[in-house]
Amino acid sequence: MDLTAFLLATLVAHIGLAIFVTAHAALTGEDAGNWPYITLALGLAGVAGYFFYDEWQ
Repeated sequence: MDLTAFLLATLVAHIGLAIFVTAHAALTGEDAGNWPYITLALGLAGVAGYFFYDEWQ
């Protein structure tokens, strides 16, 4: 795969995942916090963090 195509596909995927995190938070009434930005930077790791990260209370 061409490097440019790979980077473009990765960018599109991360943007899509960030939109998913934002939409899910809006639909469920949750606060997305910084997770959309983390998802833009880290992709699936950001999505996993959004769903599984529990703040210490």
